[in-house]
Amino acid sequence: MLTFTVSRVLQSLGVLLVASVFTFSLIFLLPADPARLVAGPSASVQTVNSIRRELGLDRPFVAQYALYLTNLLRGDLGRSYKQQTAVRPLIASRVWPTFQLMLGAIALELLLGLPLGIWAALRRGRWPDQLVMGFAFLGASAPQFWLGLSLVYLLAYGLNLFPLGGYGGLSHLFLPALTLGLGGAGWYARVIRSSLLEVLTRDYVRTARAKGLPQSRVVVRHALRNAAPPIISMIGLDIGVFMGGVVVVESVFGWPGLGRLVWDAIRVVDIPVIVGVVIFSAVVITLANLLADVVQLALDPRIRYS
Repeated sequence: MLTFTVSRVLQSLGVLLVASVFTFSLIFLLPADPARLVAGPSASVQTVNSIRRELGLDRPFVAQYALYLTNLLRGDLGRSYKQQTAVRPLIASRVWPTFQLMLGAIALELLLGLPLGIWAALRRGRWPDQLVMGFAFLGASAPQFWLGLSLVYLLAYGLNLFPLGGYGGLSHLFLPALTLGLGGAGWYARVIRSSLLEVLTRDYVRTARAKGLPQSRVVVRHALRNAAPPIISMIGLDIGVFMGGVVVVESVFGWPGLGRLVWDAIRVVDIPVIVGVVIFSAVVITLANLLADVVQLALDPRIRYS
């Protein structure tokens, strides 16, 4: 267990380094000029050049990245070109709204997807199975912006059940979380259905049924427990994706999370903010996947990781 954890931590550090280099390289190659965007369209050439020198944008790529990496190792994510403030508090101010959205979306994914997937597996080949698989296909393939706007029109504008957007209590959270949850529920339903169908053919499940145990007990105590590991892995992936910021959904609903922050930064080529959010997202994804692996190993000692 300790060897596995140390190995994964070292791999994670390598992933973070590659992610920072890749992101920094792509942004460095962009034709847009951050100094011009900061100075404004009416600024003189002398002003733009002065800002470029002040931001260190006149240095070679290697020098810029080396300076950024040195500061990063000290926990300094740099300063925003546009907002002229440190990047770390900017990200910290958006983490809680994004965390709320993540919890709401994952809760709805599980509450919708798992019961539907179990229902489909227990009625394989019949109309409930076909209905659930149709829902899963539509939920997984529907564009998030279309789904979000449809929910706003039907539930917020048409029925006036929820606010049109913004950040606040549970009423503001429900629609963006549902937008994410409907798409994810389709994937969860398909995965738990496939996993459960495989487990239901195992000998220990047949033995439990032969003993006369009720169907609900066979499914919950014997089949579902052994069909759960893929779901734990998916939750780990979702934590990373949602905490990294969901740009489309946050933009549709005016949710002040990391997705909105990075989208605003992309529009003005605010390099420190973009790279900072990417690094933060990579850290969260890595930790979430490591946690998912540890949980699976704890639930099933038969699992071995190299």
